[in-house]
Formats: sequence, C-alpha cells, structure tokens
Amino acid sequence: MFFSSAHTESDEDVLLQFIKENPLGMLITAIDSSTHDFLQCTHVPFVLDLPNAEENQPNPQLRAHIAKQNPQAKALLELADSAPPNILPLERDVLVVFNGRHDHYVTPKFYTETKPNTAKVVPTWNYSAVQTYGKLSLFYDSRTPEAGAFLAKQMHDLSEQCERRIMGFTGGDRPQPWKVGDAPERYIELMQRNVVGIRIEVTKIEGKFKMSQEMGRGDRNGVARGFANMGGETGQAISALVQERGELIDKKKALQAASK
Repeated sequence: MFFSSAHTESDEDVLLQFIKENPLGMLITAIDSSTHDFLQCTHVPFVLDLPNAEENQPNPQLRAHIAKQNPQAKALLELADSAPPNILPLERDVLVVFNGRHDHYVTPKFYTETKPNTAKVVPTWNYSAVQTYGKLSLFYDSRTPEAGAFLAKQMHDLSEQCERRIMGFTGGDRPQPWKVGDAPERYIELMQRNVVGIRIEVTKIEGKFKMSQEMGRGDRNGVARGFANMGGETGQAISALVQERGELIDKKKALQAASK
C-alpha cells in the first residue's frame, strides 16, 4: 500500500479502533504448496486483542477461524502434516487488510476551486484502510486441549462481538444476543472439528485515510458538499470524513509552522 504523508495515519490507537469498527479482514498468505496456489486470500471476521502487559502480550493479536475445506487452510494444513505440534507457527509473515465501510469515486466536478481556475484536476477514489503484518499460529486439531480451548474462546468472543457491538443485541429493551451455547453441544463440537483456529501476533500496523485532505481547503469543501448533496449513508459518511481529515491536516500544518 502506498502511504503519502497527507493520507498516512500513524496513531496506533486510531488504527486499532479502525479494526474494531471494521472487523472483516482479508487474510493474505504466501505458502509453498504442491496442490494449492502460492498466494491465498480469505475474507474473515477477526477478534482483536489489545496489548496486555499482565498477560505478557506486548503486541496486538488477531484471532479468527476458517473452514478446513478452504484452500488457504489446506495449504496451511500441509505444513502441519510435516510438523506435528498442536500449535503450528508459520515462518513467513502474513498480511491482513481491513477496509473502511465507506468508499467512493470522486468526480473532478467536486473541486470547486481548482477546476474553474486551472482545470488541472483528475478523478480519484476516496477510501480508508489498515493493514497489519504478523506471525500466524495455526490451531488445527480441536481434539487437543490447546486447540479446543482456543476455538471455544474464539467462537464465543466472535459471536459476542458481532451480536452485541454490530447487531446491538444487548438485552433489556433490545433483543438478547445469540450465544454459542444456544446451539447443541454435539453440533458445536462437529463445527470445531471442521475449522482451524488462527492467531496472529501483529508486528507492524499501517493505515491511511485517503479523504481529499491533500487538496486545498476550497476543493476539500467542494468535495464535502458534493458528497453531502449525494445523500445516503455513504455520501454523508464520506462528507464527514473529508471534513474531519481536512481539519486534522490543517492543525498538523499549523503546528509545523509554529515550531519553525
């Protein structure tokens, strides 16, 4: 991913919050396999565990599970066949990419300052994304204590995350959340046997908000108005992000100027 200075977000807390709000990631691996493609990608929702000094966890961790029938899982399982520990560490780094919920084409017509003056504008696309690199550990046999415990926790935490935070099922005046325990125990055991658990220790995290903040204030205001006039959830969301990111870069430039 290309990171220009105008678009880069370097605050790790902001990037981790982005992952919490956009948990569907693209898990990308590069695995030598005799039967499966070297590069594999799976869209999967992740649970994010923040650094925890008390548990000797200095880095953020991502947890997920995917079906054993997934070609990416099969390529990973080929490595497990040649190394029989209960938890298989992958030597190569993996990449996980998270995209923001709202992105859109930006027409040059929105650049209400530069287009009338010089016409030196071209279309672009506004979006936001975070990417993480890290070390993957595979939990591939739910019958072992380590993998069984990992998968049980992972399925519980993921359902809680999605039911409560995404669906808003919190009980009280709202519906009660669905729980893993609502399904038959034997059924859950069978489900766990047919998936592999994934834990990624994040060693590098990067992110960008490409929201027209490289443009002058007049053009940014034109983009914000253009998306606001489009209406709808995406139009309103991008309009707000263009304004927010524009204000942040203005403050950054003001601080840099004051320090000179």
